[in-house]
Parts: sequence; structure tokens; C-alpha cells
Amino acid sequence: MRVLSDNDYAGDPDGLVQLAHHALSPSVDLVTVISSHLRPGDPFDDSGLSAEHGASAARRVLELSGRGDVRVVAGTEQQLSDRSTPIRSAGAEAMVAEAMREDTDLPLFVVLGAGLTELASAWLLEPRISQRLTAVWIGGPEHPGVPKPPGIGPSEYNLRIDVTAAQVVFDDSDIPLWQVPRDAYRQVLASMTELQQRMGDQGELGKHLFATLDGIADMCGTFGMSIGETYVLGDTPLVLLTALQSSFEADPSSCSYRTVGCPRIDDEGEYVPGSAGRPIRVYDHLDTRLAVEDLYAKLARF
Repeated sequence: MRVLSDNDYAGDPDGLVQLAHHALSPSVDLVTVISSHLRPGDPFDDSGLSAEHGASAARRVLELSGRGDVRVVAGTEQQLSDRSTPIRSAGAEAMVAEAMREDTDLPLFVVLGAGLTELASAWLLEPRISQRLTAVWIGGPEHPGVPKPPGIGPSEYNLRIDVTAAQVVFDDSDIPLWQVPRDAYRQVLASMTELQQRMGDQGELGKHLFATLDGIADMCGTFGMSIGETYVLGDTPLVLLTALQSSFEADPSSCSYRTVGCPRIDDEGEYVPGSAGRPIRVYDHLDTRLAVEDLYAKLARF
């Protein structure tokens, strides 16, 4: 399959782990990497240049992965202003161009670990892309009937990056969508001890990736907080659901999902009760063993 990866590579470094994992996966053709923006005021990068900074971080990881051949472009630094006006960024244009290629029959998966600005803009620029790709998105709060973590705030981090873009993708578009909401992506939990031993001790790439994760613990410490002994590799399901599909009758067969009517998104980033549009996949169980063991093995062999 072809994979186009769109993530906030200047944000939570779990996206850089996902990028390295995809780069080391021989079953995917990693065609393009898009660095998308963070929300204004985000503590990871409040410079207004998070997409540009993330592109540099992504290029560094690809170089360490031996994949300097993969094209990296920066998306827009802005949120959508409304639901009908796309932002013509290098990222959105690259997504349209890849989806509309006529020289390959390989299926295209657009994997997204942050906001949905680039996908929404790409669809607004060329609605026909919805017939030519599958979007796999890490984001969105728990669906009805699934309890939220204690003390959690309104909406969800990735959805809040650009609520208007989420409304375009969920409410307006007909894009085939596999969603990994918060209750699912939080399942990919690794201890910092195992990460230090099985990632940090595995060459320059592993050392670099672990340092970015460990740096978050240091950053939180400056605010008087401790992240404890674990880290959520929340973007790793993007690899699990694409590169690690079953060999025969290809599908993420070790994971489970529900087919639901796509909910509408309100202006606060919450699902509108009772709304149901086109059918989408919502993953509720992930094969975390396969995901993290494959990551560690590929780092070690590399």
C-alpha cells in the first residue's frame, strides 16, 4: 500500500516514533510526509511556525532511518476559517496530487496523528479524493457509552487543533474514515524503563527517539508535574492498522472495531447526540503487543 503520513511532528514526539516505524516497514510505500500545525498556544510549540519546525524534525528522523529519499512538506500554520474555504498549502496540494495519481493501483492510506486541516482542505480543493483514499485518524473523544478518563477536559487534543476541519471531514465529506478515538489510542502504553532499554539502546535512531520522549518528562517537570513511569505511544496505531495488516485477506485482523454512523461535531469539539452520517470504522481494541514488539524488533534489526 501507499502511505501518506500527516502529523504534528513539532508536538508530542509519539508522532516521530510513528514516522520512524513506518519508515522501517517494508510493506508500505511511504510516499509523502506532511508536517501539520499545532493549536495556537500549544506548550510544545507556540511559535506560529510549528508546521515548519515539525518538517525539520521529521526530516531528521527520516535521515536517521536511512530514508532521506522520502519527501517532507509543511502544511499550513493556520486553522480553517470556515467550512467552505480551503487553505491551499503545500501539504494539501501534495495530498490531492497523491490521491489523484493514475500511474499506480496501490491503495492509498492517509494516516493522520494530529488535526485534520490538511485533509479537510484537500477534500475542499478536490472532493474526488474521497473515492481514492482511506483516512486513518488518531483523534476524537470517546463515543457514547464509553467512559471518559477521570478529570478529562472537554473535547480531545487532536480534534481541538482544528474543530472546523473536523466538522468538514466528519459532517460534510464522504471520506472513508477509520477512527482511533482517545479510549483506543491510550491503550498503546509502554513503560519508560522498557523504552530506555529497547528503544534508547538501539543505535542512533533509537537513541534519538527515546531522547525526544524523555524530554517531555523534563518539560513537564518544569511545570511541577510528573508523567510517571509510562508513555502513551498514541500515534503507533497508524502503523498497526496499515503496515501490520494480516497477510491473507489483508485487514487489521488482530484489532477490533465497530461500524457506526459518523457523528456530527459541534463547535465545542463534541459529538452531537443522536447524529449519524455515513458508516465509519471506530476502533475500540488494539493489538498493542504486535505494535510495540514490531517497533522494538525493527529498531534492533536496523
